[in-house]
Amino acid sequence: MKKKIAILGSTGSIGKTLINILKKDKKNFEIILLSANGNYKELLKQAKFFKVKNLIINNQLSFNNIKKNKYSKKIKIYNNFDNFKKIFNKKIDYTMSAISGIHGLKPTVDIIKYTKKIAIANKESIICGWELINKELKKNKTIFIPVDSEHFSIWSLISRKEKNMINKIYITASGGPFLKWPIKKIMNASPKKAIKHPNWSMGKKISIDSATMMNKVFEVIEAQRIFAIPKSKIGILIHEKSYVHAILQLENGIKKILVHDTNMIIPIFNSIYDNGTKKIKSKKLDIKKLNNLNFKVVDENKFPLTKILKVIPNHSSLYDTILITINDYFVYKFLNNKINFSKLIYSINKFSKIKEFQKYKKIKPKNITEIHNLRDYVSLKMSSLGI
Repeated sequence: MKKKIAILGSTGSIGKTLINILKKDKKNFEIILLSANGNYKELLKQAKFFKVKNLIINNQLSFNNIKKNKYSKKIKIYNNFDNFKKIFNKKIDYTMSAISGIHGLKPTVDIIKYTKKIAIANKESIICGWELINKELKKNKTIFIPVDSEHFSIWSLISRKEKNMINKIYITASGGPFLKWPIKKIMNASPKKAIKHPNWSMGKKISIDSATMMNKVFEVIEAQRIFAIPKSKIGILIHEKSYVHAILQLENGIKKILVHDTNMIIPIFNSIYDNGTKKIKSKKLDIKKLNNLNFKVVDENKFPLTKILKVIPNHSSLYDTILITINDYFVYKFLNNKINFSKLIYSINKFSKIKEFQKYKKIKPKNITEIHNLRDYVSLKMSSLGI
């Protein structure tokens, strides 16, 4: 019997990677739903190849354009995610949630009741709304798999009986494009230089987060939420080759490491083929890399935003939304050449410490509307200050 699946964000990098995996095993899958924000041409191309009957496209202009296509008359096309109940009459087998940004939170939470398993690649959803996601997972007995390479690796290393035996988790960081640059040169770096990641092919925004190492701040928060362990038990190690993705240290003296090729195919492939019987073509074990791992501690002078972890609470709070919003706001300012790299670092650090925002560290999010309203408020606050 074919596995019934849905892909939220099928035209992004994660979605496309999954699509390419499915193309090689088309006979075993039936895609019930694909969604995109604006790339309607790619969405339609995917729909035709897999004979998908349901599409969701959020962007109104793209929605209007796709409706003009002859093929659209054969399928159902919706303009928002409020139509899940029209699409699913029973639980499907697997959902990939790969919508970028905080706007991916609501559809992620809403689709949980309609799927037996959900793989989440949207870190903003996990950071800002883990309490809401986890509540739905438990309520609907839906299996959750993290897709971010570090968290997938941690998830893969931990057996059920070892969950209470975790002494320390280390996630690795390549150090981004500026690892070997002097600090003065880093602070004058251009967006063009900052997006040139040495190991990974990523979007501009996440590439900047890698250059500032804010992505590792977020990954530590993610790990704390997902695995429900104190932040003090999660560390970051610089590992330039990006070959080791996680290290697990247990209280029984056992230490585990997980290595895989430097791409997202491995986590995505294993999130959908969970029985361990499906083979994938991958590179042979790289002995040279294993003999030259070169782990290092993070230089906080070179990557000062990692210090923010010291003031993040050990539980979900609305402050997570504030931190995500502040980072997004200034990263886009930098990408649009409104501020330099030095001002980017300074601004994220400064505004994350605003006294008005600190009270939110004690407030847990009650619903998605509260998170979206706070995000809008913080964005307006930044704009009102003339930044």
